[in-house]
Amino acid sequence: MECILIISTSNELVRIKPERIAYVSSDGNYVTVVLHNRAEHVFAFNLLHMQKLIEKQLGKEAAAFIRIGKSLIINRNYVYRINLSRQELVLSDMNLDVVFKLTASREALRLLKDLLEKEADL
Repeated sequence: MECILIISTSNELVRIKPERIAYVSSDGNYVTVVLHNRAEHVFAFNLLHMQKLIEKQLGKEAAAFIRIGKSLIINRNYVYRINLSRQELVLSDMNLDVVFKLTASREALRLLKDLLEKEADL
């Protein structure tokens, strides 16, 4: 069966294929789910709630999502470039049709870089 993330609020239900999610950003009690085609969905709950939804519904596919600092969850499959000195994270669909430039703390980016290097056995 196909894996679908279902996000439901009091007045909306959204079904999303996990591979279409580039990242999730948080601004206090609101999260914005940004898809590969730049479509955005805003929900009135915090990032921890979103993280728990992903973990509960996606099972092992949830491993594709990594929390970066206090305000971002990224899809590891979209990581294109990490630049520590600029505190910049570039996400892309790898066809370079769509590129997202995000900022994150140097420490959060260093941890992400270390994790991805370790997984690649570098």
